[in-house]
Amino acid sequence: MPLLLTLLGILALVFLIAYVKLDTFISFVLVSLAIGLAAGMDVSAVGKSIQTGIGGTLGDLVLIIGFGAMLGRLVAESGAARQITNVLIGWFGIKNIRWGLALAGFIIGIPLFYNAGFIIVAPLIFTITFSSRLPLLTVAIPMLSALSVAHGYLPPHPSPAAIAGQLNAKIGLTLFYGILVAIPAIIVAGPIFGKTLGGFQPKIDRELFNIKEVPTTDLPGAGISFLVALLPVVLLTIFGPLKTYLLTAPEGQTPVLDKASLAGKLLTLVAEPYMGMLLSVLVAIWVLGLRRGADGKRPTMKSVMKELEEAIKAASPILLVIAGAGALKQIFADSGTSTYIGGLLAGVAIPPLLLGWGMAGFIRICVGSATVAGLTTVGIILPLIQSQNVNPELMVLAIGSGSLMCSHINDPGFWLFKEYFNLSIPDTLRTWTVMETIVSVVGLLGVLALSAII
Repeated sequence: MPLLLTLLGILALVFLIAYVKLDTFISFVLVSLAIGLAAGMDVSAVGKSIQTGIGGTLGDLVLIIGFGAMLGRLVAESGAARQITNVLIGWFGIKNIRWGLALAGFIIGIPLFYNAGFIIVAPLIFTITFSSRLPLLTVAIPMLSALSVAHGYLPPHPSPAAIAGQLNAKIGLTLFYGILVAIPAIIVAGPIFGKTLGGFQPKIDRELFNIKEVPTTDLPGAGISFLVALLPVVLLTIFGPLKTYLLTAPEGQTPVLDKASLAGKLLTLVAEPYMGMLLSVLVAIWVLGLRRGADGKRPTMKSVMKELEEAIKAASPILLVIAGAGALKQIFADSGTSTYIGGLLAGVAIPPLLLGWGMAGFIRICVGSATVAGLTTVGIILPLIQSQNVNPELMVLAIGSGSLMCSHINDPGFWLFKEYFNLSIPDTLRTWTVMETIVSVVGLLGVLALSAII
């Protein structure tokens, strides 16, 4: 019965989101209510479970995603993203421009949510296409594949950050492993696959090409642009392991720093993922906000805060999706469904990482949203993590890569790519869908390779 309820719940979720076009958050809550009541839970218990799931899932994730949205907004609005691209193109030259664009897309994609990153890099892609006379998609795919990888694999992006929180995976370590897995995925899906797309010759829509950009004279410096974009990576990957190294020691030995000391307390605070994001935002407010432009033309604190307010508005729908997935996860746990499924999965011969990837891929194909696919999968597969010796950081990456599988007509990203690059649906399937599938498959292979080493 619990397994049947789970399957019916997933089908109901797919139906409400993909066919009825009901709001994703409302769909999650309705399915959570239905599964809880069908499983025999008391009405008040179902309500309490949904509240607990929403609160427990969001937690400090609100801070990480909120600060991430703010940072991305400042990187985009200041022109730092364009400056990063300009510098890398200058380094790589026209001959190797695809590699420079892939690297630029990856760096820009770390602080920017996917849709925002897409809108920002599209004018850069059009500009480079005209100046280099290269086929449009051979320029676009390397950059967009890198954005997609960052969106699916790396905290502080919403889905991997939320999955890491559910699995108790360390954010910094997840980010470090994610970068290792991302490199081959970007190389294969970006420059290598992109080079094969020269036969596609879509016509650029001039209205899109003339998107308003920051004047070259007003762009921030290259050093500042790289510093701010990469600061979250530096803080998240350094201070977490540093805290473990300095504040913990084997039994019978004394740690390098005392947790109760001022240095120990400061290190503990800075090692928190949300604190790293906050520090990055504060630096960005100063160097990309208040200090941007010449004297007399610099933004005011009020105008910079307005940009951050808009960033939070853009991130709020994502937070609701994550909250809804948390409610469903808690219903699975409190109704006993997770325990039952965990017992079944424990006997399955499929390796856990492959199972997580495949489950996320299946839901992604059905629903279209990578975020929904990842968060739904983690709610189902969580008991397996608790009952088996599975590396939680690698499971985050396995689910994240699976959630990117085979984007097609039910994915908003599919239509964004199609409309911006003026492609037919068959051509979008042959380009965008194949690129996303390559990202997913190579990501899985990277995760499996890491699992054999660590």
